[in-house]
Amino acid sequence: MHDGCSGSFTNGKATVDKVRMMGFSDGALPMGLPIECECGTKFEMEFFEDKCPSCGMVFGVTPCSSHDPQKVKAAGVDY
Repeated sequence: MHDGCSGSFTNGKATVDKVRMMGFSDGALPMGLPIECECGTKFEMEFFEDKCPSCGMVFGVTPCSSHDPQKVKAAGVDY
């Protein structure tokens, strides 16, 4: 599914699944990332897997991409 830092994911669920499989889901990001959820809430993503405080949308980003807000993927509400 992912080969080092060169892998790509087809959707947010695949990204979050990979982060969970790697054991990074509750790990802190090196720096927070600004997120604007599809519900309109803006928040700072602090972990490799994080959740919108308003609607519960789950977001994920892999360690290799954690510097780039464009690489954050939405997996679904309460995924």
